[in-house]
Amino acid sequence: MKKRSFRGFWLSTVPLLAFASLLTSCGSNYYFAGRSLPPSGVLNRVLIAEQNPSALAKGALPFVDAYYDIRHPYNNDTGSFSISGYTGSLPLTIQNMPEEQVGAVYGAGDGSFVVVSYAQEKTGTPIAIPGGLSSSIFIDRPRDFVYAANGSTHVISVVDNLTAQSYVLNLPNAYAVSVNPGGTIALVFVQNSTQAPNSQIGSTPSDLFSVYSIVGLTATQQQAAASSSDPQHYLNAQDCEPQNLPAFCAFPVSTGANASFDHPVKAVFSPDGSSAYVLDCGPECGGTTAGITIIPITAGSLNSNSSGAKGIALVAQSNIGVPGGVTNAVFNGNTMYLAGQQLQTSGTYAGLFQGNLSILNTQTGQVIGQYAISDGTHNKMVFGDNDTLWIGSAQCLAGVTYQKALASGGTMSYGCLTMFNTSTNTATLDAYKGDATGIAAVTGLDKVYTAEGGQVYIYSTANMSELNNSNVTVSGTAADVAYMDAASDSDNTTY
Repeated sequence: MKKRSFRGFWLSTVPLLAFASLLTSCGSNYYFAGRSLPPSGVLNRVLIAEQNPSALAKGALPFVDAYYDIRHPYNNDTGSFSISGYTGSLPLTIQNMPEEQVGAVYGAGDGSFVVVSYAQEKTGTPIAIPGGLSSSIFIDRPRDFVYAANGSTHVISVVDNLTAQSYVLNLPNAYAVSVNPGGTIALVFVQNSTQAPNSQIGSTPSDLFSVYSIVGLTATQQQAAASSSDPQHYLNAQDCEPQNLPAFCAFPVSTGANASFDHPVKAVFSPDGSSAYVLDCGPECGGTTAGITIIPITAGSLNSNSSGAKGIALVAQSNIGVPGGVTNAVFNGNTMYLAGQQLQTSGTYAGLFQGNLSILNTQTGQVIGQYAISDGTHNKMVFGDNDTLWIGSAQCLAGVTYQKALASGGTMSYGCLTMFNTSTNTATLDAYKGDATGIAAVTGLDKVYTAEGGQVYIYSTANMSELNNSNVTVSGTAADVAYMDAASDSDNTTY
C-alpha cells in the first residue's frame, strides 16, 4: 500500500509518532495544538456513525486510519478501531468538535445523545433529552447546554449540564433549532411559516412569528417572572418553564421595517459572531421568496449575566434575495456559499427543482455567482483541500438533473454529492450512490470521506476521483462521518 504525502504539519506520520513518543517519555502526551495522543496512536481518524452493525447491536462508532484508509492497525490487520462504551441505537449525526477533542453523537433509534472523548476514544454518560426524539440537536462548545427540537411534538428541550436540570418549552409547530458555537444564541424555527415586516414582540399576535430565541433568565428575572400575574408569558414570551420559577423562555424574534421571514429553516452565524443569517427556504418549502434574513447580535440584544442562550431582544433588520434557493450555507471570510434549489417555472422541466450554489458577498449584499449542483435537500457543506467545497444532498433524483441524465442516455452524472472548486467556480457531480448524509474533509491529506447510500467512500480533492475504500467499508449503514483530528470545529458540523 502506497503512502500519500502530507501538507503543513502532516508532513509524515513517522516524525509525528517519534515526536509523540519523545513527549510521552518527558511526562507529556501530546501530538499537536496541545491535543492528547489517543490510545490507538492514530493521528488521522475518521469517525463513522454506523447503524445496525450486527444482529445484536443497533449502533456502533468505528473509526478508521484515514492516512492509510484502513479500519485496523497498520501492522495488524486482525484488529479494528472503535469508540468504546457506545450503547446508542441508530446513530444518525455527529457534531464534530475536534478543537475540544470531543464529538456529540445523536441516536435516532432511542433519542440518545452522548459526548465522545476523542482523546480517550470512549463515550461519556449519555445526556437525557426530555422532549423525546429530536429533529435537530446541538450542544455548545463548552458542553454546558444542549438545545433540541422535536418536529413531531413541537417542543424545545433545554438541558443545563451545569445544574443537571432539564426544561421543555412548548412552541407550536417548532421543528428545528440552530445554535452559535459559543451557545449564546439559540434560535428556533416554526415549520411552514412566514413573518411580515414590523412584527414586534408585545404588539403582534404570538402565532404570527416564525423565529424564536431561547433565553436563560437571570436570578432577578426568575423571581420577577414567578411573582408576575402570568409567569408562563413573562415579558411577552411564548412560553417560560418551569412556570413556578421560570429558568428558560422562548421569546419571539421581531422584524424591522425591511425584514421578513419566508419559511425559515436554519441559521448560520458570521465568523465574527456579530450577525445571524437566517435561511429562508422560500419556494423549495412552499413559500414565495428564497433568501436570507439578517439579525444583528449586539450587546443590547443579549440578556447580560444570564446562563445559557441570551438573545432576549433580537430584531431582524434586512433581507437579501437568493433566486437560486437556499437551505444551507457556509462562510469563507466575507464570502457566503448558499446551497438550495430553484423552481423551474417554464419549459421542459417546469415544476421541478434545480440544485444551485449561490455565492454571496456579505459586505455588498450581492449575489455574485450562481452554479448548478446536485439537486435535493442540501444538508452538508464542508470545505476541503485544493480550494474545494463539498456539498451533500438527499433525494437528488427528484429534480432536473436526473431528468436531464435520462434524456442524455446516462452520459451525465446525477449523484447527491458535489465537489465545487472555489478557484475556478466549477462543479463536479458524483455518480449516484444514494443520499449523501455525511462529509468529512481530511485536511492536509487531499481527501474527503463521505457517507453515501449507507456506505463509506473516499475521494481525492484534486479531481474527485474515488480512492480505494475496500478497507473502510462497514457491515451496517453509515449515516455520518467526522474527521476527529481536524484543525477546526467547522469540519463536518454546520451549526
